[in-house]
Amino acid sequence: MIHDDEVSLWHPISEIPIKWVKFLDYGIFFVNSKNNQAFTAILKTKGRKTGKEHSVMLRAVMYMDKIYFSRHRPDGDWFKNAISNSDVKVEFDNLSYSGKAAIVLDKNLERKISELKYPGEKRAKESRVVLEVSLN
Repeated sequence: MIHDDEVSLWHPISEIPIKWVKFLDYGIFFVNSKNNQAFTAILKTKGRKTGKEHSVMLRAVMYMDKIYFSRHRPDGDWFKNAISNSDVKVEFDNLSYSGKAAIVLDKNLERKISELKYPGEKRAKESRVVLEVSLN
């Protein structure tokens, strides 16, 4: 049996503490996720030039079972790295997940992510580039 601080998506579901899992008709939902609210996460990318792993702490949003990061322009190293190599890792709540990153092209989804990321703030209405991470 694994301990609370060892849970990740790579463990068999039978080993995950039941208090962390909610079984639904259409699948399994991890109750420790932060659906529809901003939280701090570490995004790990592979350097597009060096190939070395790089980590950055960012504000993130989980929405519709995907994790989103955003910024004003696509000029940040973490953003460029994720586009160059879509295999990324995301860490939050002392857990590590692997995933695939992609640029969000849907303007309505971009606006929704900004609203969730910056609720009640002026910057929620600013134009941003958004990176979507689908967890493996």
